[in-house]
Amino acid sequence: MLVDALHAVTLPPSAAERLHVTGGESLHSCFAVTDLAVAAIATAGLALSELLGLDGAATPVTVDRHLASAWFQWSLSPEGWKLPVPWDPIAGDYETADGWIRLHTNAPHHRAVALAVLGCAGDRDSVTEAVARRGTDELEAAVIGAGGCAATMRSLDAWRVHEQGRAVAAEPLIATAQTQPGMRRRWRLHPSRPLSGIKVLDLTRVLAGPISTRFLAGLGAEVLRIDPPSWDEPGVVPEVTLGKRCARLNLHQTADRCVFEDFLEEADILVHGYRPGALEGLGYGEAQRRAISPGLIDVSLCAYGWTGPWAGRRGFDSLVQMSSGIADEGMRWRQAERPVPLPAQALDHATGYLMAAAAIRGLIARVRDEAAFTARLSLARTAALLVNGGEPQAEAAFSTLRDEDYTPETEHTAWGPARRLRSPILIGGSPLHWDLPASPLGSAKAAWGAMTG
Repeated sequence: MLVDALHAVTLPPSAAERLHVTGGESLHSCFAVTDLAVAAIATAGLALSELLGLDGAATPVTVDRHLASAWFQWSLSPEGWKLPVPWDPIAGDYETADGWIRLHTNAPHHRAVALAVLGCAGDRDSVTEAVARRGTDELEAAVIGAGGCAATMRSLDAWRVHEQGRAVAAEPLIATAQTQPGMRRRWRLHPSRPLSGIKVLDLTRVLAGPISTRFLAGLGAEVLRIDPPSWDEPGVVPEVTLGKRCARLNLHQTADRCVFEDFLEEADILVHGYRPGALEGLGYGEAQRRAISPGLIDVSLCAYGWTGPWAGRRGFDSLVQMSSGIADEGMRWRQAERPVPLPAQALDHATGYLMAAAAIRGLIARVRDEAAFTARLSLARTAALLVNGGEPQAEAAFSTLRDEDYTPETEHTAWGPARRLRSPILIGGSPLHWDLPASPLGSAKAAWGAMTG
């Protein structure tokens, strides 16, 4: 998996010679989830090592398998308070008349769609009864057609021959392109905070995109996350807003559009995870973004791939696991009676670190080639990387987190004190470090460098 990931960001296989992996634990799964975690995090680190090497010798990178596995789950440990429940009460897997389906209802409008299609009350028992009377594919199509989120559980073989599965398999892990717009401003590379001075505009939602920008913030980048007025994702915000300022803009209002366009013009990197076509609908398609900011490093994400009949379909990690055969294979492996997902939302996490690697690769293109850079990734293509990555290594199972796995410093989040896991990666001996604690969406002014409040 590491070789494939390095190839995707056009780093030579020899870059792996700079990598040292410690520990021997693996998350319990029929898939090599910890190997994926190590490969994705290492790729981002090795991309940074390559960037640093443009001004001198490339730096060594160390990844801890135990901490990599832990960061693929939850990195924050609250002290005296509890994290919000990450799932809506009716989100989950349901048995249909002829199989299994997953409903994703965390967003209020997705919940409303599912209940309207099912024609039932909003409690789990009612949903269970209503789903049991429906055919799997028919219900999936109805929910998707109405603007909701659902996924039939398919087998690995069924996905391989599915038209969308074939389309995804033919896509690169990271689709990249370079243009020659003229040199953008340089910044000074500091080995301990190499991205200090880089501005990242974050238009992402749960979970892959925010993970990518969290990594960039950990390297010193200034990350400004922009959300619409009504959007929230309370179950994951304390986990993913670390190191960022979070503001709101309404891109349907002229004044806010002017502010956003100023941000876009100043940004070095744009990371976005809206469904394909959404930014185009707001008047900010790729051509418009390039016109505003010709030298922009543009990194984007979708769920089900950029080609094929499902390009543009709404989706999340847990849904892609169902569609692509991962949950079915887990069920067979465990000899269970219901879908068995991965032990973490590994598609989200891995794609996030690969997005960060792509953004750093864009910085290499700027410095070395005086070029702008575009990269596209998808959860479904990352799923293919995992499925084709072989069986997990026969190593010790992931152990319980220990006190020494956390940094000694207290993170004073907006919800209360907490401790954060130690960095899973060292780049030239330096860990990731964040200057700002996690904060709620909309808690900052819409301005670069604005203080929260």
